[in-house]
Amino acid sequence: MTEPIVDEAPAIDFDLKSLPKVSLHDHLDGGLRPATIIELAEAVGHQLPSTDPVALGEWFRESADSGSLVRYLETFDHTVAVMQTHEGLVRVAKEFVEDLADDGVVYGEVRWAPEQHLQKGLTLDEAVEAVQEGLEAGVEAVSDSGREIQVGQLITAMRHADRGQEIAELAVRHRNKGAVGFDIAGAEDGFLPSRFRDAFTYLAQQNFPATVHAGEAAGLDSIQSALVDGRALRLGHGVRIAEDVTVEFDEDSESESEDTVGLVTLGDLSSWIRDRGIALEICPSSNLQTGAIAAFGEGIDSHPLDMLYQLGFNVTINTDNRLMSGVTLTDEFELLVETFDYDLDDLLELTLNAAEAAFLPLEEKEALVEYINDAYANLG
Repeated sequence: MTEPIVDEAPAIDFDLKSLPKVSLHDHLDGGLRPATIIELAEAVGHQLPSTDPVALGEWFRESADSGSLVRYLETFDHTVAVMQTHEGLVRVAKEFVEDLADDGVVYGEVRWAPEQHLQKGLTLDEAVEAVQEGLEAGVEAVSDSGREIQVGQLITAMRHADRGQEIAELAVRHRNKGAVGFDIAGAEDGFLPSRFRDAFTYLAQQNFPATVHAGEAAGLDSIQSALVDGRALRLGHGVRIAEDVTVEFDEDSESESEDTVGLVTLGDLSSWIRDRGIALEICPSSNLQTGAIAAFGEGIDSHPLDMLYQLGFNVTINTDNRLMSGVTLTDEFELLVETFDYDLDDLLELTLNAAEAAFLPLEEKEALVEYINDAYANLG
């Protein structure tokens, strides 16, 4: 991990939105504007729970805030339904980029599953091309406003389906036309990455990077499979790797306060992930909503991300689904500041972690790191 160059972190007394950010885990079908959903739904004849933008946004957040990943995923029925045409995909992708830029994101990877967007006759390649057209339009619009942003597609296969090889080949086909990586998503529990072992082998043979959803709704077996079968360079969420970390407190201590020093023991799997800097794409608010951190406590203050960060894991902070969680990356940063008393040095390190884990060529990655470091240095 690159050391931040800020000597002393200034007090956080300004809008965190101005900080340059890197977004690695953000789903296209989880980041639509409610007003856009309503307009597109009317055009395709899809019925929604509400046609009022404010009420619809509240419905998504309340439905997602159930503590169940299965229930959380059900909310996507409505967003996916309005993303079945060329026009719909272009608009959603364009607005997605604009919203990222408005939040201070300077590099973003947009993950989505093309196989879910074929109901109106689009082919897989046409769907990818439509999203790329929208992303490029968004980048151009941001540039016209005097800002800069770079984005790439993470082509995703649904883990409960049987199209892994086909989607892997699709991703490689578009590697020089917007696609920067591969992912599998959907219901994790019961669908190990080993289901797509052949597809992951193909990707490795093609030297094409993969990040794998693991350690969210399922535990260590899923993470192990992501590394072994998926050749994962990053873990989508990965938060349940904390189950392989044991903290033993002194029995003579009167309390387990923040000043209490415990004996920390890492298992073989957690040691492997930490020691090799495999990035964890942690999404704090989403993890609380879906029950991914239920074993650690009920509130956000029980999230193991701080423990993992303090132990030297390659933690990155992400939003997952901005519509469902009702958050931006700025909101997640503010949550860390309020909950764990993070300062600018911490936010810089987390951002640099994400920049270095990005699926970018080395030269572009180094330029991104330099840009972020300079921006933080200027704050002083």
